[in-house]
Amino acid sequence: MTKAEDQHSTNLKLSLSVNELSKTEGCILDDYSCVLECSLPLRGVRVTPANIFCADQYLKVSIPPFLFEAILYAPIDDTNSTAKIGNGIIFFTLYKKEVAMWDSLTLATANKEKLQYLRENAVLKAHEKAKEETKAKKVTKQEHKKYALEATMKLEEAERKRIEDLKEKERQKVTKELALWKKQQKDAEKQKRVQKEGELHQEVEQLKEEKKEKMNKTRIPNEGTSKTRLKPTKGHGSYSMFSENLKEEQLPAPRSAATIKINFTSRVFPTALRESRIAEEEEWLRKQAEARRTVSADLSEVEDLKEEEKNPDWLKDKGNKMFATGNYLAAVNAYNLAVRLNNKLPLLYLNRAACHLKLRNLHKAIEDSSKALELLTPPVPHNEHARVKAYVRRGTAFCQLELYTEGLQDYEAALKIDPKNKTIENDAEKIRHLIQGTMQDS
Repeated sequence: MTKAEDQHSTNLKLSLSVNELSKTEGCILDDYSCVLECSLPLRGVRVTPANIFCADQYLKVSIPPFLFEAILYAPIDDTNSTAKIGNGIIFFTLYKKEVAMWDSLTLATANKEKLQYLRENAVLKAHEKAKEETKAKKVTKQEHKKYALEATMKLEEAERKRIEDLKEKERQKVTKELALWKKQQKDAEKQKRVQKEGELHQEVEQLKEEKKEKMNKTRIPNEGTSKTRLKPTKGHGSYSMFSENLKEEQLPAPRSAATIKINFTSRVFPTALRESRIAEEEEWLRKQAEARRTVSADLSEVEDLKEEEKNPDWLKDKGNKMFATGNYLAAVNAYNLAVRLNNKLPLLYLNRAACHLKLRNLHKAIEDSSKALELLTPPVPHNEHARVKAYVRRGTAFCQLELYTEGLQDYEAALKIDPKNKTIENDAEKIRHLIQGTMQDS
């Protein structure tokens, strides 16, 4: 057949109607075959597969206002049976369920009630079959959905495992870097100690050599050469009154020139010792040393932390990096953990106050700045810069809360420590103008 013939093949579907379409049909009956072939001329009527309905004992073609229906002589396999449309003819290929001889295509001996029953029974079976197919499709769809969900879960699990592996590799890398840094620090300290011991040993040997040379130069000669006879006195046949006990003393040689090496004790503070306040400076250094050794968090809280997260200095550097990138919340979290580990380091509170200023947590900024000032005691040159920052940050928070008088007091306290700071001086002058303007308005 050609394309113009528009030929189609379909499994037969359900339908129901009552009318007459044609009285002529061609049929080939093979008594002992399981296949029955028959054709139906259309006479110019256009037919689609939706117009054809077939059940196990019922065949119908409905093209309103025309109708063709047949109650078949015996049941057929409606699942495998087909209908082809082309050249103005419907060609049916029907497969018998049982191999037997058919007297005719349709059941002619049945009465009207039986025909009605067979027709309704065919429609009912078709509906049940359609329900079963729908249910089977639904089950298949659910199985496909379940398979897709399982595949998605496997992919997500693989992705999660990949991310966990990356995290573990990064953690191991950071741990190795921290261990390497600690080893380098320890090796450097050991090298310095060995170098210092070597220099000290060299100095001791040099002092011993100088002392030995000095002793060799000042050694007294033998007694036989050190005694001298006194000349007899003229006119007398005897020695003087001191002749028996007097010995001539040997004078030491002049000292040789040498260079004396003087070492001064190293100092943390830049001021000279005569100008510094020794007691306050020593107290400040003692407090800082104690703060470095203090771990204020409970051991149960520290157990779950990684090795690098137990180091307040490492956490402080991490917070500083987060602050530099603008991630203020992450910086606050790093400082919070560092404070839990060691609550005696003033720089942790000072840096956290800067984060709170950026996040507009003004009361917390005042609280952290005050805590930093409390720890920055006694006031010594070594903590001047930190005290200036603490006063300025607390004063800034007061001004943003419109407490200009308290803010001005902190800025003036910062100026007392650093009177040459023009930025602080200009800001203090602006606060004074704001206070004067507020008083004039009131």
